[in-house]
Amino acid sequence: MIYQNHSRRLMKKLLLFAFLFVTLMSLRAQQSPAGLPEFAIDRSQVESQLRYLASDELKGRRTGSEGNNIAAKYIADRLQELGYTSPEGADQYFQKIPFVAKRPPKTGSLKLGDLTFTQGKDLIMLDGVEKTLETIAVFAGYGWVDETSGRDDYKGLNVEGKVVIVLSGKPESSDPSDVFNAMGTKRKLAAERGAAALVEVYTLSYPWQFFSRYFGRERIEPGEVNQDEMLYAWIQGADKKAIADLRAGHPVQAEFTSGASNNQNMASQNVIGVLEGSDPELKEEYMLLTAHYDHVGTGKQGGGAYGPRDSIFNGARDNAMGVVALLTAAEALAKDPPKRSVIILAVTAEEIGLLGSQYYADHPLIPLEKTIFNINTDGAGFNITDGVALIGWNRTGTDKWVEMGLNPFGLEVIPEPAREQNLFDRSDNVSFARKGVPCLTFSPGFREFDRELMQYYHQVTDEADSMDFDYVLKFCRAFAYTSRLIADSDIRPMWVKGDKYEAAGKMLYQQK
Repeated sequence: MIYQNHSRRLMKKLLLFAFLFVTLMSLRAQQSPAGLPEFAIDRSQVESQLRYLASDELKGRRTGSEGNNIAAKYIADRLQELGYTSPEGADQYFQKIPFVAKRPPKTGSLKLGDLTFTQGKDLIMLDGVEKTLETIAVFAGYGWVDETSGRDDYKGLNVEGKVVIVLSGKPESSDPSDVFNAMGTKRKLAAERGAAALVEVYTLSYPWQFFSRYFGRERIEPGEVNQDEMLYAWIQGADKKAIADLRAGHPVQAEFTSGASNNQNMASQNVIGVLEGSDPELKEEYMLLTAHYDHVGTGKQGGGAYGPRDSIFNGARDNAMGVVALLTAAEALAKDPPKRSVIILAVTAEEIGLLGSQYYADHPLIPLEKTIFNINTDGAGFNITDGVALIGWNRTGTDKWVEMGLNPFGLEVIPEPAREQNLFDRSDNVSFARKGVPCLTFSPGFREFDRELMQYYHQVTDEADSMDFDYVLKFCRAFAYTSRLIADSDIRPMWVKGDKYEAAGKMLYQQK
């Protein structure tokens, strides 16, 4: 009898142990990352999406083109299918952006005293109506006004009806992207003060020939056609005597002759969808996931070599791959929402100056102070298939989550590749960094811009058939999982102490 009671007690203990063991294993299985939706995305899914976005039918997805708009509709439809909402201020997932397609005047000349600049040689006319000005030229520093710092290069100057000569770029930065992004603001500042023309003196370090070829063709800018647009040009010759006289404060007689620009209104759009987070408190904070969906178009628009057999710059690597990674994350997070809310933002006009992301940063549909992190995906291509290039590594306190996001897929971290290229400030992440939002760009694997990488970058050879889809799948899964880990973290990303964007971050989030 005693033996039977002991056996029963032993059996109950064994059954209880077995039950607890099975329960524990079940809980562990539920918590295993392999059970998350991003791990179930298969190769055929990412391949079919990429092949469509990089297909000949979309004609290189140039901003404002029919192919660009078709790609935008494809992304919007997918976000709607996944249950994302279109935020207030968007029109059926579209944030519409007005653009102007501009062809510069074919003729133009500028005389400053005895010095003459000629269109196509040392003068580039960017905007103008057909006219001849005979007036005075005055120097206005960089032509920059900043109320925050108290700088006003027009203080004490009367520029009405005159040709304003300024140095290229911004006073605090020589970065090429800042130079180009400042152009519109500088024109606006000069026009508001009644200037008849604005001329920037070329002071950049790379060749004038590159600049003149780039701006001598059609370009796309934000805004609308202005029939009364003042003359706007760049000149080469910072060392000329007339420029030295102007910088010394001596006005110089000017004669400016221009042909007419050929400008047309057009439109493009960012694509945006919002997913509510699962945590009652953290859902008031937002993770911003971005990728640009535009590319460079066809033929001369593309800027690279092409021939009669193939003139379409398909942009499979740049950036159909990034868009597919964005859509992979959108699907995975929708099936199992993270703690924080998520903004999926596919931006246009990256290839013509980061204009889509810049427009959203200036006109956010979700307040930027609620946006705690931006993980962007973009790249020139890849020549390493067991790693991911992280641009912005060790700058936002997110390194451990990135490593955790890559490990299950056998991918290594490639920190800050091609440092000489200053890549952080050349992709869409910088539009948000400048506002203070901590950012990281998640790029396909590479360490340097070598011959293998450059054979596809902005070339007609960048087609879906050239892709390693096993690597594309791992990359997309890792992007989605990394996004989830950061969106679920109890610790907010922040710029590390001393980072160039730390001050902007403190201002945005009202930190001391």
